Amino acid sequence: MKTALLQLNVSDQPAENLVVTRRYLAEAAAEDAAFVLTPEVTNCVSNSRRHQQSVLQHQDADFTLAALREDAAKYGIWLLIGSLALKTNDTDGRFANRSFLISPAGEIVAWYDKIHMFDVQVTPEETYRESEGYRPGARAVTARTAFGTVGMTVCYDVRFPALHRVLAGAGADILTVPAAFSPVTGAAHWHTLLRARAIETGCYVLAPAQTGEHASAAHKTRRTYGHSLVVTPWGEVQMDAGDAPGVYMTDLDMGLVSEARGKVPSLTNARPFDGP
Repeated sequence: MKTALLQLNVSDQPAENLVVTRRYLAEAAAEDAAFVLTPEVTNCVSNSRRHQQSVLQHQDADFTLAALREDAAKYGIWLLIGSLALKTNDTDGRFANRSFLISPAGEIVAWYDKIHMFDVQVTPEETYRESEGYRPGARAVTARTAFGTVGMTVCYDVRFPALHRVLAGAGADILTVPAAFSPVTGAAHWHTLLRARAIETGCYVLAPAQTGEHASAAHKTRRTYGHSLVVTPWGEVQMDAGDAPGVYMTDLDMGLVSEARGKVPSLTNARPFDGP
């Protein structure tokens, strides 16, 4: 199955970002991609909560979601919108970091709110407190497609293997990990974490990523690592997009899922145990 990962370098202006995303999506469709994936925060990369309040929308009014649903139907493709930053009705004003799986009819088949918030201090100069602006989800999500079952995660979720184990146990053949990874942690951990999640579960891991320095007129710019990856169920890196924005095509052989699990059936070999 032809699959396309869109590696983006979005700014803090959703309307401008949508133009680029739709152009890449059209390129992927022209290459006969049946499944297309975009990164985390496809609509807006911003560290300014005030700016986000001025440009973000609620789900029902979000023009990025509406346009990409139209394009999925136009091209007859499955589309994972890695995530969108969306307004919520939470009293504290926090946003949702929400991933969407769209059918070839343009319907929302499933949506998932990122569970694990990136609250870290990578270096003295690089600190993130995602939970200050976003409220975490509390629900693991799988969705059936024409080509297999997809388990949905977002970025920092990749550091929590139990979530991926639960998704695989619920039938996932593919794990999606759209991301906007820090360059520091990306260089140190990105490949290792994604390969580990594939090896532990026998799933394909598809990880479309943001890349480069993200333009902003409203706040300090941010950099992301890039290197959108496709990892096979045996843990091999099938595709690495490097650090340039663009459309990256690959082929998925879903037979490799049962092949890997037949060799090392760790999902069925797992046993309950008492804690220490």
